Amino acid sequence: MADRSRAAVDVVAEDGAGGSAAAPGGDGDGRTTPGSRHQQSTRSDEAAAVTSGETQEIDAVEDTAQDAVRETAPEASEGSPDEDGASAAETPSTPKPASKPVSESASDSDEPAAEASDPEALATVPSAGVTSTADTPGPEASASATTTAVTAAPAATADAPVAPLLPAPVRHSGDKVAGRYRLEECISQAGVFTSWRAVDEKLRRAVGIHLLAAGHERSRAVLAAARSAALLGDPRFVQVLDAVTDGDLVYIIREWLPDATDLATLLTAGPMEPYDAYQMVRQVTDAVAAAHRRGQSHLRLTPKCVLRTDSGQFRITGIAVDAALHGLNDDNAERDDTKAIGALLYAALCHRWPYPEDKYDLQGMPRQIGCVPPDQVRAGVHRGLSEIAVQALCDEPPRHLDPLTTPEDLAKAIALMPKVRQPEPEPVTAVYPPPVYPKPAGPVRSAFQSPAPVPVPSPMASVVPPQAPPVRRSRGGRAVRWSAAVLLLAALGLGSWGLADHLRRQDDGGSDVGRNSAEVNNGSGPRQQTPARPLAIKGGAEFSPLSEPIEAQKVPLAYDGSASTAWVTAQYKGQPNFGNRPQRAQGSGIVVDLGSVKSISEVKATMYVAGQQVDVRAASEGASDPQRLADFPTVLRDSATTGSQLNVELKSPVRTRYVLIHITELPAEQPGGGTYRGGISEIQVLG
Repeated sequence: MADRSRAAVDVVAEDGAGGSAAAPGGDGDGRTTPGSRHQQSTRSDEAAAVTSGETQEIDAVEDTAQDAVRETAPEASEGSPDEDGASAAETPSTPKPASKPVSESASDSDEPAAEASDPEALATVPSAGVTSTADTPGPEASASATTTAVTAAPAATADAPVAPLLPAPVRHSGDKVAGRYRLEECISQAGVFTSWRAVDEKLRRAVGIHLLAAGHERSRAVLAAARSAALLGDPRFVQVLDAVTDGDLVYIIREWLPDATDLATLLTAGPMEPYDAYQMVRQVTDAVAAAHRRGQSHLRLTPKCVLRTDSGQFRITGIAVDAALHGLNDDNAERDDTKAIGALLYAALCHRWPYPEDKYDLQGMPRQIGCVPPDQVRAGVHRGLSEIAVQALCDEPPRHLDPLTTPEDLAKAIALMPKVRQPEPEPVTAVYPPPVYPKPAGPVRSAFQSPAPVPVPSPMASVVPPQAPPVRRSRGGRAVRWSAAVLLLAALGLGSWGLADHLRRQDDGGSDVGRNSAEVNNGSGPRQQTPARPLAIKGGAEFSPLSEPIEAQKVPLAYDGSASTAWVTAQYKGQPNFGNRPQRAQGSGIVVDLGSVKSISEVKATMYVAGQQVDVRAASEGASDPQRLADFPTVLRDSATTGSQLNVELKSPVRTRYVLIHITELPAEQPGGGTYRGGISEIQVLG
């Protein structure tokens, strides 16, 4: 019974101390130290054990404990209040508790908390517990235990270590990463990461590398972003090749494009032509819209991230990874990416950065003028592109235009505007330099030149011997040349007569050589024709003139050199002509780009499935970016049902840059119809 009384005294004394054993969260934040939790458990257990017959004795002991608390309370309340307003005792034996746990301080800012860097603040503080009453009986021992519980308030420490903000790893040219990638040139250096051009010594190719400290708090987010970007698989984005943690280093390996130039460098020469700006915004918007449909966003789309290759294709680097490296979130990803595309188009049209600050070697716009269309900043700007730029960039566009808030809306608006045609190239006039004739080594004497005067010798001069007369050239050499020419003509005439007589005799004998006379070569057999060679395909696009493409991201699978991969249409029901849908009235297919005008003599294709209705067409020699059926006037093969292999051999070569494999009807997936599907596995153009 005495033990129960002492435990009850501890409980009552702790309640009278005003909860000073709580964790230093301040203002009743609900957190308790391990010691206080033990006290609460003891309080509930011991209070339940007290019987009704012991109530008077416990009340007497409670009065004694409360008097002891009143005497020790002023000592416990001395010291300065912390930032939450709670006071804590500052004695050598009891360190002052931190106002916030280390984990909370680290999460509130990007810099480490002061407590995390102070060894004394991280020292272990003993937890306040219930002082055992077994060795010290009596109310005095209980009051002493209560005083210890009041004054020894522990400091809360974080359960898990905090990831600090480590600086960028220091590396030099010539260093190797993972024993494979040799660093060549530092492209950029930020506070927490560096970007390098390197050489993969195993595959002997150039790559790009981002280096980040493995202990940095952004390292996990960067690795996750890199792995998700690698799964995107869209050739319009620069591909992420690897993402690995190696010791104290995190490195992201990406594709390197040696023939590409970023948009910021292109704009140093001045604004872009309307056709080039249209191609840039169309390709970038389609790529970003496709990425958003798959749950990806860029969030840091700048002129440095848009690259143009030598073939004119625009590619985007840094999808998801750049935002993770800079610690950006995706709360409003669609609007942010749409504004970024509008800023790129604005800069390309008028050579000005649409924001007040000067960036990317471009002068910023004055803050007070607001959102001004590019055609009011610079004369000669395409009006349709100018309105697209302000619709994407401004929340309240001028001219009563509706804002475009998502990449999907921006892509639809660009598709509905009239196509910007490529300007006709200026005719090139050949300028030939004047002929340069070699000068003779000695003086040349003309036949019409008067003879040189003979000098008159002076009386004192020695006698000059007479000069020999000039030797005349014989006419025999000219006669020999004429004779040889006559003999050659006679031989050609006799040979032609003999060949004609031989052919005439064969025709009289009923032979069939006349039809193959074009293959006769001086009677020695058929003439050997030069075999056609495959032409390199620089790019491709899905033919979809009336609506959005079906599977635009899978078009490169139709010319990747492997028949096991294919571009496949969606499944259509009801009718073989793409379900008789109006937006597929002109069918579908793939347009391959040879990069420049080439002479083609043969087109081969491996079809995804047999039974498709296919025709093959070629664009005119001067066409650029053909998208409609009328842009392919030359029919290389009429529409017909095709098996698994398509082979079109031309009687005479055709010069073109774009070839269309046009599908108008699809075969049934199952006997009896119902559902229809088609596709193309591999395309090859020979010339």
